[in-house]
Amino acid sequence: MKHVVILGCTGSIGTSTLDVIKRFPDMFHVAGISAKGSNPDKLLSVIRCIKPDIVAVENTDCAVRIADHIKPARMVTGSNAIKALAAGQLCHADIIVSAQSGTSGLVPTVEAIKAGKTIVLANKETLVTGGKWITSLCRKNNAKLIPVDSEHSAIHQCLKAVYKQDVRKLILTCSGGPFHADQDIDLDKVTPEQAMAHPTWSMGRKITVDSATLMNKGLEIIEAQWLFNIHHKNIEVVIHPQSIIHSMVETQDGSVMAQLSQPDMRHPILYALSGGRHPAASLPELNWSRLSGLTFTKPDAARFPCLNLARYALDEGGTMPAVLNTANECLVEAFCNEKILFTDIPRIIEAVMKLHTPVSVTDIDVIESVDQWTRDILHSEWRL
Repeated sequence: MKHVVILGCTGSIGTSTLDVIKRFPDMFHVAGISAKGSNPDKLLSVIRCIKPDIVAVENTDCAVRIADHIKPARMVTGSNAIKALAAGQLCHADIIVSAQSGTSGLVPTVEAIKAGKTIVLANKETLVTGGKWITSLCRKNNAKLIPVDSEHSAIHQCLKAVYKQDVRKLILTCSGGPFHADQDIDLDKVTPEQAMAHPTWSMGRKITVDSATLMNKGLEIIEAQWLFNIHHKNIEVVIHPQSIIHSMVETQDGSVMAQLSQPDMRHPILYALSGGRHPAASLPELNWSRLSGLTFTKPDAARFPCLNLARYALDEGGTMPAVLNTANECLVEAFCNEKILFTDIPRIIEAVMKLHTPVSVTDIDVIESVDQWTRDILHSEWRL
């Protein structure tokens, strides 16, 4: 029996994780969960369904509202509650699922790393903003990062089939979002509703827009460099609209290993939770007789410059990827609120990066400082 703590239990990944765990009551026990507390009704529903030992809620108003309805679970509240839960100070935990999105999810993930935990990682900001420092911290504390993104999970699985020295390159597949196939669409006139109409995946607002700009794939390039210790020049991106092949590994002799499944996040989540196993589960299966074909194209870097911005951030190093990440987060929000154009997202990101002189990331304070610097620049220069 593995004891699991889920950080961000009411989000997309958190909800899928709970669905997986419910299918294997003899394998997993949810020891603790956390939530910011913006959706008290959903949080209460989760608590009643899975009956965790402890609940950490950041929002004290939410905690007060549900406090009388969660017994026998214990509750802790406040800004340090989630950090304490992640560090294993409030309950025994074999696995920490880092599913809290945004920069706010970085802090508790770092606490879990310092505590030497096995971390099922869905929070992109952890490796995007502090990859070199984070991987060093993992080695120092004997912590383990297991990726849960479908692309990185696929590579993680494929790499088990080859010797490290035989790897030529990693190939990240990409749905391409809603615009890659339409060369006639005027990207300056794209609306938030159009950008959020993803053809394959059902995701949150921010990640769906990131898919439309291809920034999501840029961020995954950054993560992959640190997860698999391979330079980004050896990481390729191909558009694969069917989202059946989740990523590939090419070897020195030209052979390619690929991982295929229906586009359902429960597959990589189960793989990560079970320690690299594939136990029997009633999850969607591929129907080979109904697959009409798998296609691949090269992304258009001129129309979608976010891929090259991510590579530039890696080349500059230090805090530059953190600037890229925060600028993108703020600009996606501004676009969704119709304050800027779709094409302003990469244009302003590049401008902000050119204003920044990167420094080494040595602790969480450096990341938080750069995050604030980026927000201040966006406010002062672009009134965002």
